[in-house]
Amino acid sequence: MIDRRFGSPFFPAVYKVTRMDDNGNDADTDIDNEAYILLLLSDSNLPTGSFVASSGLESYLKHGFSSTSSTSTITNFVQDSLGAYARSALPFVSDGHRVVESFKQQQQQQHSENTTKGDDDSINKALKGLAALDDLYDVMTLNHVTRRASKSQGIALLTLYSRGFSRPSPSSSSSSSAAEYSDCDQNPHLMDLLEKFKLMARREETYAHLPVCWGALTAALGLSSERSRYLHLFLHARSLLSAAVRLNHIGPYLAQQLLMHTIRPMIAREAVRCRDLRSGLLEEESTTNDFDEMIQGPANTWPLGEILAARHDLQHSRIFNS
Repeated sequence: MIDRRFGSPFFPAVYKVTRMDDNGNDADTDIDNEAYILLLLSDSNLPTGSFVASSGLESYLKHGFSSTSSTSTITNFVQDSLGAYARSALPFVSDGHRVVESFKQQQQQQHSENTTKGDDDSINKALKGLAALDDLYDVMTLNHVTRRASKSQGIALLTLYSRGFSRPSPSSSSSSSAAEYSDCDQNPHLMDLLEKFKLMARREETYAHLPVCWGALTAALGLSSERSRYLHLFLHARSLLSAAVRLNHIGPYLAQQLLMHTIRPMIAREAVRCRDLRSGLLEEESTTNDFDEMIQGPANTWPLGEILAARHDLQHSRIFNS
């Protein structure tokens, strides 16, 4: 039983929770772990490279699309950008999450059967699925500036998983606290999967775009698909406001005010509107394929934003990479 009086769906750690599993044991630990992962991933110090990206905002302002009100200018841009990004990226976040979740289930089944037969096959199948999603997203990303930023941040996420979320070495942690890390250990098969995917990107055999890597990373960390999508949109909106502050278009207090009151319903609306979107690639494996590409598939809904983002490198002076 979950009492929602004490929090929101985004941060379940502030819930007053009394939940039991099928065996009658306290299941609060799973909720606490997910909440802690949410806090880690929402940290602005996370080394993902998003700090150098404005997602087209700098070009938007330089091309004279600023209105008389700084607040309305940024609000309108965030609304348009968030809507376009949700429709184009969330299908790949969801499917990247599904690929890794399916891989985890296969590994759990093999573990319960006490066999390692088929490990290579399951890893290769997952890599093939992630690479196919990556290829489709690269084709659907219409400008080179966005592709460049997406690949850079995707690689950073894969590196973060192996270097930032791995268990500390014995030399860097005391033996007395070693037991505290036992619940946070990474599945070696998941580590192997994401390392091989990163290696494929380094070899230019795939692209490692941000939405695909985000879905894979959050699934590997045990985050639900719903919270993965919501957090991804939140971070996109927050990065836009951060870029607006560094461009000296709005102040830091106004940015926080907008994020708290104005942007929050936008994020919630887009998360709900795009929660059932898929790339369509995984549906081809289903025997009951009722996928409608026009309604449920990814799409670009803001051509102006794409054009302005593509012109980012043509600016005489710029402070962002995208």
